[in-house]
Amino acid sequence: MILLLETYNDYTWLAPYGYSVVLLGFSIYLFRLIENLYANIFQKPLFRNYFIYKKLSAFQLKVLNCEFSFYKTLSKKHQGQFQHRLVCFMSEKEFIGRDGVQVNERMKVLISAIACMLSFGRKNYSFALIEYIIIYPKEFYSKVNNAYHKGEFNPKQRVLVLSWDDFENGLQITYDNRNLGIHEFMHAMQLEAKMSSDSDSDRFQHQFQNILKQLTKPVIKEKLISTRYFRDYAFTNQYEFMAVITEYFIESPKEFKSQFPELYGYTKTLLNFNFVGY
Repeated sequence: MILLLETYNDYTWLAPYGYSVVLLGFSIYLFRLIENLYANIFQKPLFRNYFIYKKLSAFQLKVLNCEFSFYKTLSKKHQGQFQHRLVCFMSEKEFIGRDGVQVNERMKVLISAIACMLSFGRKNYSFALIEYIIIYPKEFYSKVNNAYHKGEFNPKQRVLVLSWDDFENGLQITYDNRNLGIHEFMHAMQLEAKMSSDSDSDRFQHQFQNILKQLTKPVIKEKLISTRYFRDYAFTNQYEFMAVITEYFIESPKEFKSQFPELYGYTKTLLNFNFVGY
């Protein structure tokens, strides 16, 4: 009996640690609860970033400053966040060249910058459905539908495929509302939101439904037909519509807002794009 009591007493020192673990677990649960509640009420994440510490190399930063105008419009705080996200994204993806393409650091930075720009208002920016980014020199033949494509997202293979010529044109020509990188990464974001249940995905789905509801309104339908503001390809299906209007949203926000303020507002909320010029 004495021996059993001594054994029991030997473990009493663990009690405070047990209480600490329980308290920590409850605190995390409560924080997640508040975070989700905030996201549902205000349709934006409570925190977009928890930790910011990764920096680009001097060359990578030069590419960003010289060739990616969105980055230059950001505040110093947001530029730090963008750099961190860009480093994380590049480290998680494998870039593969095809048909003679030699993937270089500039390509990686510019492609990754498009992904990070599109997801910059979100908490989740990793594009988890993409593991490989394949780069062709120009249009490529796709076995998916036996046709030539400029870009393609294949969720089964976790591959995003781009024509480098067309990607660069989309990046350099900023007034035609055509940007291959934005278009294809939006397809990946759409599917990820459909398959996930986090607050970012819930907000995406909710605002996407709001956008689709707008298209059923006679006034909006008539204006879409009469103005022909969005190019015809947008009306292929609902997913192409979302990808196309995102190109318009990024490249010509003021004109988009003046033409279709409701659609613009829902797109802005969907992306949580509260940055300079939007």
